[in-house]
Amino acid sequence: MKKNVGTIDKVARILVAVIISILYFTNQISGTLGIILLVLGGVFILTSFISFCPIYSVFGWSSKGKTNK
Repeated sequence: MKKNVGTIDKVARILVAVIISILYFTNQISGTLGIILLVLGGVFILTSFISFCPIYSVFGWSSKGKTNK
């Protein structure tokens, strides 16, 4: 599993997940949409911690900078 999520992408994903969580737990979003967004926030947290996004992998994208090895 090659890492394909860069630092800025990680921070953005975590911020979006935190905002979704705050909105859900303050009842600003609820019902089916709230649950779907909460699951999406969990996926954002998971992919930011493991630095790998399966969707990026499918399309060959990467937000991680070029490395000189």
